[in-house]
Amino acid sequence: MKIIKSAAVILILVLLCIPAFGQDMRARSVEAQRQKAMLEQRALEEKQAAQKEAREALAKIVSDRQAAKAAVADLNQKNSETKENIADLQKRISELEAQKAALKQELSNMDAQTRTLVGHVRSNARDALALVKQSQQSALIPGRADALKELAGQSRFPSIEQIDAMAEILLDEIARSGEVRIEKASIVDRLGREAVADVLTLGEFTAAYSMGDETGFLLYSDTSQRFFALSKLPSSKYRKALRAYMNGESPVALMDLTKGAALRQLTQEKGLAERLPQGGPIIWVILALGGFAMLLVLERVVFLLRIRVNASKLMAQIQPLAQNGDWKECLDLLKAQKSKPLARVLAWGIKHRHLERMDMENALQEAILGEIPALERFLSIIAMMAAVAPLLGLLGTVTGMINTFHVITYYGAGDPKMMSGGISEALLTTMLGLAAAIPIMLAHTLLSRRIEGSIAQMEEKAVSLANTIYAVREKE
Repeated sequence: MKIIKSAAVILILVLLCIPAFGQDMRARSVEAQRQKAMLEQRALEEKQAAQKEAREALAKIVSDRQAAKAAVADLNQKNSETKENIADLQKRISELEAQKAALKQELSNMDAQTRTLVGHVRSNARDALALVKQSQQSALIPGRADALKELAGQSRFPSIEQIDAMAEILLDEIARSGEVRIEKASIVDRLGREAVADVLTLGEFTAAYSMGDETGFLLYSDTSQRFFALSKLPSSKYRKALRAYMNGESPVALMDLTKGAALRQLTQEKGLAERLPQGGPIIWVILALGGFAMLLVLERVVFLLRIRVNASKLMAQIQPLAQNGDWKECLDLLKAQKSKPLARVLAWGIKHRHLERMDMENALQEAILGEIPALERFLSIIAMMAAVAPLLGLLGTVTGMINTFHVITYYGAGDPKMMSGGISEALLTTMLGLAAAIPIMLAHTLLSRRIEGSIAQMEEKAVSLANTIYAVREKE
């Protein structure tokens, strides 16, 4: 627009400076002005159009900008809302994942607990089945282990009824194991026949039966779950005690705390009368030796009891008489007990009271030495028997072992029972020899101590008498 104005001004100046131009120039000037006006008008219109377009563009831009801002704000809000929704959804997903994991873990734990519970139930059922089979009460209640067999063997989850049945069986077992019962029951007697008898059960430890005049112990077999009578009846003492208890006549019951082991041993037990012939001829020699030694010991005991005297009391009676010089009274007092070695020694000393001290002490020692053989009579024989008895037992054992090895040579060593039986019989003589030697040695020791005490007592009282006699001499 400035260029157009400048061109118009120049044109006017040219027209003014050249007035000589003619009418054409005026026409041209008029035309130029008209064109200028037209150009200015056009320029003005174009300017207005351009300004209008600019305003419209600006308005549109402003409108678009505001719309864009609104759209951006809206999008930002939606974006924020979307982010919040995403965060909420992610949080919800995390919560659901955690719940899923927790539920999965809970399901796994419940499954494991269920399997553990089933395993415990089956294990307890197997334990209960083993317990019931080993319980002697099962012989009185046939078929009570059937429910436990089914429960222990099935693969599905046990029912409450089955668990209740197992609990009832266990409670019944507990109750019965602490009770004493007498009831009719079927047993297998000593001849292998089935019979009905009065069966006494003392908890889980011992069972006995009474059938007519026969009374004995029962053994329980967990394989067949039945009672079997011992093949050998107990001694009459045991049978009498069992019968009295079963009849209510005695409060004392015989009980095997080993649950049958001692009763089985009872059937294998042999008395001394049954064992003696198995030891061979040397057994009788040992018995004769032991019997003879016991007779000698008994004779020595009787002898020592017969010559026993209260030495202190005797000296208390003699010393006042000796101090008074009443020797006759002393001798009479000692003669009244002449069966006692001490009295004879003291009497011998009083008879030799007139000798010198050395001679009188020698006389007393001679009297004591004279009494010793009677006191020590048979002691050496008893000691010899105590030494010989175990040697005889050893001789019998060696002889029995030789016989056992001869049997092994002929028949082989394939049967341990045969070997153990032969060795047991061979050792019987050693046992009996030691059984004879030990009391003999003890008796010999006690007798020797007693005799040594008697000799020491005689020596002491002899010295006391010599001192009393010489005290009286010095006074005279």
